[in-house]
Amino acid sequence: QVQLVESGGGLVQPGGSLRLSCAASGTIFGSDVMAWYRQVPGKQRELVTRITNGGITNYLESVKGRFTSSRDAAKNTISLQMNNLKPEDTGVYYCNINRMGNQYWGQGTQVTVSS
Repeated sequence: QVQLVESGGGLVQPGGSLRLSCAASGTIFGSDVMAWYRQVPGKQRELVTRITNGGITNYLESVKGRFTSSRDAAKNTISLQMNNLKPEDTGVYYCNINRMGNQYWGQGTQVTVSS
């Protein structure tokens, strides 16, 4: 069992930056696939970025070059650095771990990009 807690969301103007963090209560294994999703009301949750167990990172096309995800196994955390934020990046961001087919989710953190 893994519990995830996100932090770092907030209100930012377009062009600004935010850094989201996700702390895991248990050990993050090298085989875990870690990801960030986001959701806006009325729409399905979408994958923003995923770090595979092979260390390959995939990004949603619209965030490429602006968002960077990373994992720190020693601290049991994953992070999402978001730069040059746009209003369409607004949503609730969720941390996710896929461990051998079992999905674990955080409670989400709100990101609002608005002037």
